[in-house]
Amino acid sequence: MTKIVIDTNIVISAFISEHGSPAKILDLVTENKDIQVCYNDKILWEYNNVFTRDKFKKYNFNVDLFDNFINFIKTEGYLINPNTSDYHMSHEDDRIFYDTAKESNAILVTGNIKHFPKEPFIMSPEDFIQRMEI
Repeated sequence: MTKIVIDTNIVISAFISEHGSPAKILDLVTENKDIQVCYNDKILWEYNNVFTRDKFKKYNFNVDLFDNFINFIKTEGYLINPNTSDYHMSHEDDRIFYDTAKESNAILVTGNIKHFPKEPFIMSPEDFIQRMEI
């Protein structure tokens, strides 16, 4: 079983375009029983907060599809409430993703690699897809 934490930028990018690596990752997560999403309430709150921002209204996101994705995470995912690390983060909002991945021994998939420490469990969408041999 591969555990994964999905950064918000991956989720939003997947909803902006159904083509590309972020969308492939969401498809992988929902279709592959060997991948489990690690999450917590702060991560789900972040997804919803960003998804509903005014700047994204022009994309006319499919709200039902988003709700289904969140419900999928809640029912099939692994809920974890990690300890807070003391690692310096350039963007404090990213800490919950880092801490959740680190504590659950999961891969953190993000489009913002530079916001995180250089650790082997932090991957770009393309690297994760390559790892999964898609």
